[in-house]
Amino acid sequence: MTERKPDGMSFDTWVERQIDRARAEGAFDDLAPAGKPLPRRDREETAYDWALAWARREDGDAGTLVAGMLPTGFGLRKEREQLPALVARQPTEAAARAVVEAHNARVDQYYRRPVEGVWVPVGMADVDAELAAWRRNRPPAPSPEPPVAPARRGWWRRRAG
Repeated sequence: MTERKPDGMSFDTWVERQIDRARAEGAFDDLAPAGKPLPRRDREETAYDWALAWARREDGDAGTLVAGMLPTGFGLRKEREQLPALVARQPTEAAARAVVEAHNARVDQYYRRPVEGVWVPVGMADVDAELAAWRRNRPPAPSPEPPVAPARRGWWRRRAG
């Protein structure tokens, strides 16, 4: 634990003294960027610009990051706009139903909890309408071929065989 700042000493002097002591003890010797200059910015960067740059550096999806920064109501509205495309990508009707019901559960929780900041009305998705759209966009299932009856052998072949 660090020591307390002595009375009568300025904060800047106290911090500089701790840095000098750590440098003398070798606390900064094994750092990876030691001896390298700090990266310079060409222009003033907003928090939004920084977050997008961070997402790109971390191989994140900038759209997901932006949606995560939105207030909850706006994020749910954005999710609702993207819901038909997400449902259309599901391989089975059960998976499509699960996606819509999960969205509705998040909207339900949004309505039940107190909201910090702006409250935004978000409607529930119609499960039946989404599944009907999912069914319309599916290619028709191939009809099963009628079973082929095995060729009957004549009675004279049955006796011989």
